[in-house]
Amino acid sequence: MWLICHADGSLLYPLLASRISRQLNSSAWLEMMIATCPLGSSRLEFPHFPTMFDHPTRQELSMSTDFSLHGKNAIITGGTRGIGLAIVRGFLEAGATVTLCSRKQENVDKAVEELADVAANLQAVVAHVGKLDQLERLVANAEERFGDVDLLVNNAGTNPYYGPIVDSEDAAWDKTMEVNLRGPYVLSKLVARKMVVNGGGSIVNIASIAGITAAPLQGIYSVTKAGLIMLTKVMARELGRDGVRVNCICPGVIKTKLSSALWSDPEAEKQAASLKALGRIGTTDELVGAAIYFACDASSFTTGAVLQIDGGMVL
Repeated sequence: MWLICHADGSLLYPLLASRISRQLNSSAWLEMMIATCPLGSSRLEFPHFPTMFDHPTRQELSMSTDFSLHGKNAIITGGTRGIGLAIVRGFLEAGATVTLCSRKQENVDKAVEELADVAANLQAVVAHVGKLDQLERLVANAEERFGDVDLLVNNAGTNPYYGPIVDSEDAAWDKTMEVNLRGPYVLSKLVARKMVVNGGGSIVNIASIAGITAAPLQGIYSVTKAGLIMLTKVMARELGRDGVRVNCICPGVIKTKLSSALWSDPEAEKQAASLKALGRIGTTDELVGAAIYFACDASSFTTGAVLQIDGGMVL
């Protein structure tokens, strides 16, 4: 196989050398290589073809714009900590304007402080995703500050009960359903109607692998997340012709406050990590790329997708 180099000594891909050499007469190839080899050089060098190697392709030129969120206005629920906070930062850094919400003022204030370096296009609102009037106000605030909503991330979630489902209280069922399923259902309807009028938009639901496989002692939580996955698919089917895409991310065990029981103790973390093909627990930053992908133009032909980000736990 030929060793092909630029005049500056940088090595090109050997497979490229092999492909080109097969297409040329061997003697003509050798004459060309010798002719371009500088005097005194001990190795053959490849002539510099700017149009082949230097000019980016159309795909390369559009890559940065495909993954950009510039000009997009997003609402992100549960955006003051954990996965939500990481996604808020990622969206802001990708160029979006963002309205985040949380039900507690102190959490909102802390998040704004943590995001101070990227807060120019950020609005923080106190809102409970289980309350219709507060969701309506959330959307109104986002539209008043930044314009119509292009992107929605339904991230807020709760898991107040851990134990056998037959021993659970109705109040735990109601609270979990209210936050994990009814909230995304109501908020998605509120923003999707305007998205349809405007010709498109993207909704990203943060579910869980607990919605894919039954999670022992987390029965209510599993039911709500399974419902969120199906809500994703139904809305994707119904809204696709209107340009609205709806996709879902299913995290495994991620280091957040919600999952702290599974990693705060070293032995518990070791056991949880052992269940994953990658042998570790995930971090919140490892979900940001997927959220941006579903929100941006790079995923323009993707809807109804359910993406597991679980380190290979459910295979």
